[in-house]
Amino acid sequence: MSAAPLKPSVELGEGVEVAPTAVIHPSTRGNRLVIGSGSEIYDQVVIRFVGGSGDIVMGKFCYLNPGCVLYSGNGIRFGNYVLLAPGVKVVPTNHGFGSRETPIRHQGFMPSKGGVVVGDDVWVGANAVLLDGTEIGCGAIIAAGAVVSGAVPAYEIWGGVPARKISQRRE
Repeated sequence: MSAAPLKPSVELGEGVEVAPTAVIHPSTRGNRLVIGSGSEIYDQVVIRFVGGSGDIVMGKFCYLNPGCVLYSGNGIRFGNYVLLAPGVKVVPTNHGFGSRETPIRHQGFMPSKGGVVVGDDVWVGANAVLLDGTEIGCGAIIAAGAVVSGAVPAYEIWGGVPARKISQRRE
């Protein structure tokens, strides 16, 4: 007897707005996409379940501006009031590349570094990239064009490639 096919799970909170040109590719493996109440997904945002078995869970009042791309990879979790400026990429996975004899495309994916976790009230600047293993504390700011792959403490401002602390938010 074969198992029943997995059904994608998409949960939209009350008042969620998704632009007609946004593209959401539902999971074929049964991963969840949860978008919290009052969130807005703008033009040409792409949400795609690839590169791992993680869910994408967004809190309330999250804003994904035009051109943002989220790959599920090893999972994405956003708190409430997360702001992604235009062109932000969230990529919580990495291709395997250990063999020169096998094309990278056929080597699968590296083990998870924990996905991407973003706390409440975080602003991620235009064209920033959040990689597998990124944890951003509440109230932090990521500068435009930054590449983040580790822990960013709460209320700090990080920028650069690779990202590093450049300032602290005032109390």
